[in-house]
Amino acid sequence: MEFKVIKNQFYKDGKPIKLISGAVHYFRNMPDTWTDIFKKMKAMGCNCVETYCAWNMHQPSPDKFCFEGNLNIAEFIKTAGEAGLMVIVRPGPYICSEWEFGGLPWWLQTMEDMEIRCMNETYIKYFDEYLDHLFDEIRPLLSTNGGPVIMLQCENEYGYYGDDKAYLEYLRDGYRRRGIDVPLFTSDGVEESELLDGTIDGCIPTLNFGSHVEERFKTHDRLFPDAPKMCMEMWNGWFDAWGDEAHHTTSAESYANVINDMLTKGSVNMYMFIGGTNFGFTSGANHYEKFAPDVTSYDYDAMLTECGDVTPKYYAVRDVIKNFVDEELPEIPANRAKKAFGKVKLTQSASLLDNLDNLSSPLFSDIPHCMEKYGIGYGYIAYQSTLHRDYSDTKLSFESIGDRAHIYVEDRLQGIVYINDEELCVNINAKAGETLTILAENMGRVNFGPKMMRKKGIAGRLLLGNKIHFAWNVYPLPMNNLDKLDYNKNSSGKSVFYRGSFELDETADTFLRLDNFTKGFVILNGFNLGRYWEIGPQKTLYVPASLLKKGNNEIIVFDSDGIKSTPEIEFTDKPDLG
Repeated sequence: MEFKVIKNQFYKDGKPIKLISGAVHYFRNMPDTWTDIFKKMKAMGCNCVETYCAWNMHQPSPDKFCFEGNLNIAEFIKTAGEAGLMVIVRPGPYICSEWEFGGLPWWLQTMEDMEIRCMNETYIKYFDEYLDHLFDEIRPLLSTNGGPVIMLQCENEYGYYGDDKAYLEYLRDGYRRRGIDVPLFTSDGVEESELLDGTIDGCIPTLNFGSHVEERFKTHDRLFPDAPKMCMEMWNGWFDAWGDEAHHTTSAESYANVINDMLTKGSVNMYMFIGGTNFGFTSGANHYEKFAPDVTSYDYDAMLTECGDVTPKYYAVRDVIKNFVDEELPEIPANRAKKAFGKVKLTQSASLLDNLDNLSSPLFSDIPHCMEKYGIGYGYIAYQSTLHRDYSDTKLSFESIGDRAHIYVEDRLQGIVYINDEELCVNINAKAGETLTILAENMGRVNFGPKMMRKKGIAGRLLLGNKIHFAWNVYPLPMNNLDKLDYNKNSSGKSVFYRGSFELDETADTFLRLDNFTKGFVILNGFNLGRYWEIGPQKTLYVPASLLKKGNNEIIVFDSDGIKSTPEIEFTDKPDLG
């Protein structure tokens, strides 16, 4: 396949072409669903699929790279090509995407003199290593090498963030130096300042927006009259944060009209075609006046639901696309089966406070530091110290907290501190010799804006009665291995693990309800399904069929805030996103 850009037009094999693309993130969807998704894309009339790349997943530590399972981007691209789709890749290094730290690895925050998204020497050192490995996966699949990859993006929405043109030029030149010889592009907002700061020569300037096509392109038409007209993110929904009143939705009819307007003008990439899921601790957050952590589902009210079902929006857009393609569209594949497996009692329990030494090895610290200081990026962290005298209604105050913390004396909860509280403090009551424990939770690093580098755990001074309290044992709790939990003692109260098992004769997609639980995360057969929180709007967790097994299945629920009644869960065949 030959793909070229000549002035304001895309060409495939010498003929003008409109790109009709949809966003699918390989890392948010299970590999066994990719083919089904691509078939539904073709049936809607798409000729292309777009994906971000998640640096933090591909390089979980400075000395380790991963391209397996749902991180196998090469297999994702090959599968798309086999389905008859072209592929657009957006490597980052920053991607935003409501993803933890905007896709940047947490361990960048441990580097001295680190400044992200600019010509910082340390930042460049590490993203160069990442691109070396990533492009080894992608390069053989470029259209110039006979593969389906037609374009790559340099950075992402940089015009919203900064103005280091030397950085953008270094990225562009680095792509070329590594043999990326397909067209490159940038994508930014629609304002003049965003386009002037985010675009560079040698990269096609594209836009991100969700409505009013002609109005959004006014500045682009003036600044770049000879560039192709493409909306790289035509938003068809929105993301949800914990505490939102309801799941965000948008009109199918209005979005179809916008797609019609965009295809009349040029090319489009629908964001999202399928949103997928922020499994584990991968959801990001926004932080403006308030910290707003994103929910586990990334349904996004997209063309396909989180579990891959077609929607009214899919049909409405398909009817529009029919007017812009010559061939008859394929039949729409059936939705994948869903099953309600019923209720499961969790018959064993284990207190986190009783299991700290089973879960982690303590690190001594004169004073508490941020999570990153102790070599941990995700999950929780416990700070524990012995009190040397009595305390009566004594204020324990935090300069900063990331993001929510339970304060215990022995096993007695003294209070919960959340970053959005007006005052980051609780009063404690304790006797000499008792143990003070602060259990802090990372609820997702900021993925957009100037507060991305905010640290997790205890960041800044911790004062007890307006004094510094010294001598702490610190337990990093990434929650990635719970094998050593001791369930011999039945536990109640708060910050407790609950375990149960269930038998299945068959597997299918299902949805997990946790109506009796308050806040925490769920491990199914060793896989972290993600976070839950009673405040919603999300009320169920999506469980892909590939995570279940015929025969015995194990489930562990950690609840930090205390369950409401019997530790019982339910697998249902219907999602509830609020």
